[in-house]
Amino acid sequence: MAVLTSKWDKLNPLLIAKFYEVDKSGNRVGGVEVHCPLSEAEIDISLQWQSPFENMGTEAKAPAMLSMLQTGALQPVLAALKGNGAAGMSEQEAKDKQQNSNGFLQQFEGRSGITKLNSTQVFAGMPPAKLTVTAVFRAWDNARQEVNAPVDQLVTWALPKELSPDGAVVKSINAAQGSTDPKVEILMPSLAPVLIALEYKGKVYAPLVIESIGIPLESPVDASGGFVHIKLPITLETLTAIDGKDWRRFSR
Repeated sequence: MAVLTSKWDKLNPLLIAKFYEVDKSGNRVGGVEVHCPLSEAEIDISLQWQSPFENMGTEAKAPAMLSMLQTGALQPVLAALKGNGAAGMSEQEAKDKQQNSNGFLQQFEGRSGITKLNSTQVFAGMPPAKLTVTAVFRAWDNARQEVNAPVDQLVTWALPKELSPDGAVVKSINAAQGSTDPKVEILMPSLAPVLIALEYKGKVYAPLVIESIGIPLESPVDASGGFVHIKLPITLETLTAIDGKDWRRFSR
């Protein structure tokens, strides 16, 4: 097993992250590991909960009217309108009508159409879990071996294994002219990036894909141009959305 790492002799092994290639089942493949501490590490699990019944309440049908009823703001409006329409009534009749109207409207103050039913949340799905880390490398004796080699390995894992110089159309033409390329190489001629695992603080997160990796080119270098210290921001995602069984499996 080839291990690409800087020297971290006094550091607790649990604080050293290990990256290595795996298959889609999370089983180790290949013979290279990259070891480094992480200055930042976070896993983000987003769960999509929705309330599909929230627009079925009375507030959704006439929101302005229901808001005025709930707060009592409708009473002075109706009082003004009834005052204008009180012609032909005695003063007592107008007063009685106003009291009846106020009593009716007061029933709605402080009440709401929100119920447990129309506020019930339902699980609508989730994206793959996202891991955001910052890998740290530094050189003591040899910048090429301690910094540049592990960085190059991480970038190599992030990139496609191989991109075909020719498109599917060119491959098809060559096949028609007698090329012996396998049919799968004609239809899909390139090779996707590999899957990797992240082993950190007693958990093994796998399989993962590298969504993005940043290389700060302003990092310090030695006389030959090799980085002597670098921090790589890396964003990883699980291959699929995960469930409770997957989370427990990470602690294997």
